Amino acid sequence: MMRFDRDHFTAALRRPWVASSDFDLNPDARQSDRVLKPAAVLVAVSLAGPQPALILTKRASHLKHHPGQIAFPGGKFDAEDASASAAALREAWEEIALPPNAVDICGELAPHETVTAYQITPIFGLVRDAFDPKPAPDEVAEVFTVPMHHVLDLDQYRIESRFWGGQKRSFFVLPYGPYYIWGATARILRGLAQRMQP
Repeated sequence: MMRFDRDHFTAALRRPWVASSDFDLNPDARQSDRVLKPAAVLVAVSLAGPQPALILTKRASHLKHHPGQIAFPGGKFDAEDASASAAALREAWEEIALPPNAVDICGELAPHETVTAYQITPIFGLVRDAFDPKPAPDEVAEVFTVPMHHVLDLDQYRIESRFWGGQKRSFFVLPYGPYYIWGATARILRGLAQRMQP
């Protein structure tokens, strides 16, 4: 049985990592002259329930970018953000009312480049106590959790493809109940699962 505690997660985060991107499965689609904008997301694992669970959001359907998709709390850097951790914690507070002082930051996951030209720094944190999530109605439709034993099981991931912009694009998928976790979110989680293997 895999352990789920701070020491185990912290040790896993110290293991070597390789940056990921939306182009991992579509190398021919990458443009060489892209200027990437910094962003950060919070990969938050709640320890308050009977089993550790990852906190995710479903984006509001009226948003211009990625409506209805499953995502981590997070977003682009603001001028007042002193670090990626600060940006991720601020966004989590704004999007789902997760108090920054309730999160123990353990470290960073591998950076991820998106097709929309963002360089995402995933910040991994443990949420010690239960909190009352309040989705920001202008950004978040729903807050839900996924058991970490599901997230860390590499057999749960698969590759699917769609045609986009006239080209076939492949991407990682992590299905969970009614939730279709895919794209950058699934790719970042797969990287975490790889690092957490015994």
